[in-house]
Amino acid sequence: MSDAHLDPTDTVPDEAAVLPETGDIVIDSTLGDLAAVPTDDLDGQLAAGEEVQRTLRSRLGDLGG
Repeated sequence: MSDAHLDPTDTVPDEAAVLPETGDIVIDSTLGDLAAVPTDDLDGQLAAGEEVQRTLRSRLGDLGG
């Protein structure tokens, strides 16, 4: 199959379709930051994942009130 037949937009996922929305601006922003890190940047993925974990723990802790 020739690359000329491929639509370049088929290889790039729609960001809105990939990112879940929780309705919490802080969590959604942190998840967006994680999604923005290149998949080949393991250190960046780990750092962003740790930030997501901290954010989730903080937001869940707020619910225990």
